[in-house]
Formats: sequence, structure tokens, C-alpha cells
Amino acid sequence: MKWLTRGGAAGAVAVGAAVTWGLGWRGLILLLAFFISGSVLTQVAGGDGGRRNLRQVLANGGVAAAAGLWGRWSIAAAALAAATADTWATEIGAFSPTAPRLLTTGRPVPKGTSGAVSMLGTLGGVVGAGAIGALASLVAPRGAAPGSALVVASAGVVGMLVDSLLGATVQGVYECPQCAARSERRDTVCHEPVRLIRGWRWLDNDAVNLAATLAGAAVGALA
Repeated sequence: MKWLTRGGAAGAVAVGAAVTWGLGWRGLILLLAFFISGSVLTQVAGGDGGRRNLRQVLANGGVAAAAGLWGRWSIAAAALAAATADTWATEIGAFSPTAPRLLTTGRPVPKGTSGAVSMLGTLGGVVGAGAIGALASLVAPRGAAPGSALVVASAGVVGMLVDSLLGATVQGVYECPQCAARSERRDTVCHEPVRLIRGWRWLDNDAVNLAATLAGAAVGALA
């Protein structure tokens, strides 16, 4: 499959089955809206995250799957809004005419740096969160709380900001001792084995994405 590795495809099937089992076609529509829009944007932006592996699929959709099995519509929708906002912000931000700036210091950094934000990327994330919120409102089950669209959209924005904040502060960053090239992956092949220079070794991009969806889900629990 073009957008998924073999493990990612298995994870996507599991997430889709869990969401559909607990929330029916409504949940599946939200899940597909996130997955298809995010994958298309990644391909258009020329990013390297087009083929999602199992960890990436679970980081973005695992919380929604758990909420779906639990039967909690607003939590699942909020988690998907957070995943959508983060993905749209990253991929749309790739088209920013100016360099993004680190959220904590305002220092210009290369595009794709975790914790970096741009006006265009942030706007894209807000639009993505709003799109999921509006879609959730249209397909919401009977008895859904009034104003749930605003809560879901707000959850998406909160998740996006949490992702950026963690990426700028505690996500692991590695550096090659010889050429000073930096990476967020410790298995990066360079001149010498990379060394951790900032953040927590276990907190990689997938863990940050999972934290973002958890933050979104927490906001959704208020609906």
C-alpha cells in the first residue's frame, strides 16, 4: 500500500475495526477524514512520512481506537482532531515562505524541526481541527452535547500546541560528534554514532504525537 508499511496497514485495520465497532459508520468517517487528508497532504508536501508504520498509526489513532471501544464519541473525535491538526500544521507549514521559529525561543530553525511553528502551518492546523470539528458535528450521534463541534476543534488546537511544546523542550535530539548534524532519530547514520544533546531519549516523534492525541482527548472528555 502506497501510504502504509505492512505493519502500518495491520495497525490501520485494527484501529479502523475498533473505531467502527464502538462508534459505527460515524467514527469510521472521522477516521478516514484524518487518514486520507493527512496522507494526501504528506504526498503533496513531499514529506517522508507518507508510508506510516505501525508505531505511527498507533500514535495517531490508538487513543481514538480506545475511545471508540469505550463508546466515547467526543473523546474519539477530539483525539482525531488533535492528530489532524498536528498533521496539517506540519505538512502545510512545509510551504511557508519563511523559516519556522522554535516555539520556546522564537529562533528561526530549519523546516521540519520539532517544536517549530510558522504562521502558515499554524493556520493549517487550526483549519484541520475546525474541519474535523465541523464533520463531527454533522455526523454526531443523537444526544451529542450541544457545542461539541467547538470542543472538538479546540481539542485539535490544544493537541497541536502540546505537540509543538514537547517537541521544542523534551523531545530527544541527537547530534553527530564529527559534523554536528542534528537529528531526532538515534539510529541516524552519520560519520559517528550520534549522541543525545537535548531531551529524553525515549521521547521520540511518535511518543510526542501520542501525547498530543491524549491532550486532545482530555479536552474532548469535557464535552
